Amino acid sequence: MNKLDYDRALFYTHRSEWDNLLILMVRTEDQFLSKKIEHFLHAYHFEKNYSVLEKHLYSLLRYIDHANEFNETDELETISILP
Repeated sequence: MNKLDYDRALFYTHRSEWDNLLILMVRTEDQFLSKKIEHFLHAYHFEKNYSVLEKHLYSLLRYIDHANEFNETDELETISILP
């Protein structure tokens, strides 16, 4: 997993840089992140019901948060194993 992808996704979402978020969706190797971005962008452009858009946005943000937590614990375990 590339932590930089999650940071970029959070930054692009916060700054409403949808073009860059779309490029990240295509280039990332994390298929879950790609799918979350796809669902959010589709809802943003085509959904008329704001609650659906909000659901997809929060789903994307929760996944980014989860992935960052997973990366932090993984890094800590790697550091503790090293002599």
